[in-house]
Amino acid sequence: VGRFVLVAVAMERSVELVVSLLAVLKAGGAYLPLDPGYPRARLEYMLADAGAPVLLTQRRVLAGLPPADAEVLCVDELGDQLAAEPAGNPDVAVDGQDAAYMIYTSGSTGAPKGAVNVHAGIRNRLLWMQDAYGLDATDRVLQKTPFSFDVSVWEFFWPLLAGATLVVARPDGHRDGRYLVETIRREAITTLHFVPSMLQVFLREPAVETCTTLRRVI
Repeated sequence: VGRFVLVAVAMERSVELVVSLLAVLKAGGAYLPLDPGYPRARLEYMLADAGAPVLLTQRRVLAGLPPADAEVLCVDELGDQLAAEPAGNPDVAVDGQDAAYMIYTSGSTGAPKGAVNVHAGIRNRLLWMQDAYGLDATDRVLQKTPFSFDVSVWEFFWPLLAGATLVVARPDGHRDGRYLVETIRREAITTLHFVPSMLQVFLREPAVETCTTLRRVI
């Protein structure tokens, strides 16, 4: 994997997912998010259309995926190999116009299309958010947006850039209002994102008034 190489990532929300996305970017490649919850036909279409030569996944997810013409790596089985790798950053030069990720459109107006964003786009967005909102080491950001949506990009990388804590919600946790309330309270979340319709639902959740650590709802 290097510059201009696309890596498909089909994983449940987890720390392993965060590490895998960073790994693709540090290697100079671009990641293609494949939500394991998507219909099998959509996953099959995206894999065939993108033609990614590498697929990162987890063993528990692999059984539900369509066959892929790619080298398949189950990251949860690579612990010994990864422990033997050097700890330093790879010596890879990445240009601001190099691809960082490709997210497929919904396909509501035709066949889904892979939309590419570049490193400069992510960088500018994150630096703007940091200037506007000023995360610091006392902040704790909840990552709950499915990684097939572009909001997830800043949820993953903004806290890591700013030195804040990234808290990863459990798989499908974004659908459970009670779980979100409990997680915000237990993990002292300060920052999270809602689309307006889901925010309205969340605000009707019992005990939402106990989420007193929140500083920013974007």
